[in-house]
Amino acid sequence: MINFSKFTLNNGLKVIHHHDVSTPLVCMNILYDVGARDEDESKTGFAHLFEHLMFGGSVHIPNYDEPLQRVGGENNAFTTNDITNYYLTLPAANVETAFWLESDRMLSLAFSEKSLEVQRNVVIEEFKQRYLNQPYGDVWLLLKPLCYQVHPYKWNTIGKEIKHIEDATIEDVKSFFKNHYHPENAVLVIAGNIELDATKELCAKWFENIPKQNKKLRHLPKEPAQTEARKLTVERDVPQNAIYKAYNMCNRKHPNYYCMDVISDILSNGDSARLYNSLVKEQKLFTEINAYLTGDSDEGLFVVSGKLSDDVTFETAENSINIELEKMKSTILEDHELQKIKNKIESIHAFSETSITNKALNLATSELMGDANLANTEIEFYINMKAEDIKNVANLYINNENSNTLYYKRLN
Repeated sequence: MINFSKFTLNNGLKVIHHHDVSTPLVCMNILYDVGARDEDESKTGFAHLFEHLMFGGSVHIPNYDEPLQRVGGENNAFTTNDITNYYLTLPAANVETAFWLESDRMLSLAFSEKSLEVQRNVVIEEFKQRYLNQPYGDVWLLLKPLCYQVHPYKWNTIGKEIKHIEDATIEDVKSFFKNHYHPENAVLVIAGNIELDATKELCAKWFENIPKQNKKLRHLPKEPAQTEARKLTVERDVPQNAIYKAYNMCNRKHPNYYCMDVISDILSNGDSARLYNSLVKEQKLFTEINAYLTGDSDEGLFVVSGKLSDDVTFETAENSINIELEKMKSTILEDHELQKIKNKIESIHAFSETSITNKALNLATSELMGDANLANTEIEFYINMKAEDIKNVANLYINNENSNTLYYKRLN
């Protein structure tokens, strides 16, 4: 159980405080409600580019990392389709450094052609290394536009193409910052060895005077229901054939999400999971196989992916996956199998509460979903789940007409 307090500054910044005396540290997590889905289709990759630009110096602080390192702190960040998240930890005695650093870059970045050029080159190099020059690196560049026809999830967080980053101007960057990097579009979590009163004082001192700005409303196109299967075959210089099957499903806030999460665990979580046992261990059709959810704020994907053993055809591989998925749809889970998964989920949940960094992120993402207390109560969806629920939800989403299949073929 994570105990927390919540308050909102006059400029709209939501603040969540969690007091933990068991640690000498404080974690500050700032979640901005902006991700790749908020980009213009002709200017993609900006949310991720901004993750990098935010470390390029702000209006009063030319170097973000140096003062943080001097006081024994460390930081990181990540971007998804839906959010951009920044977090740092430092000794509680030096906590004001965190408020100073994060408030200054929320106030304004030090926009410069030099900083843009440096970070642009970093992102372009990342695009090449991770997505273009790495085996299987372009899978999501291929699979996403197969699964999504109109929704902005059809492009990857890195962007649709390198040219969009190459062509980014300082005016583009300033506009993106103005639209999305402001108090009303952020959730600030302070977790660790700091009292609530001290947190309120520091928030008032460092964040309250940042100008209020109205949150930009989203008007994203809704992905139409898929009515027929889609397939794509590509050839690449890779060591093994691979298959990716993606099914459109509900969003992260929908009650059915939890059943699909359990289905992915039953199929793929650990050496006793069904896909590994049947298709890797017994039939030896795959060398590795996984099932997982994208867990997006809008309608996401349930994905099964695997590397084929030598001499196994795509048809055989796909049929074997379909057989296992049909079992999820046609049979009721035995009590012991469901309880085993529930126990594992509960232990993962409990372990996540041992780290102030995890607790801060869980509170921030839960607040963005509508209620910070979901960090405490979401586990109940799993505990109360029935085997019949899982079967019903499997039949709702895991259907051929709702499938998107990528054959990733090794060059002969």
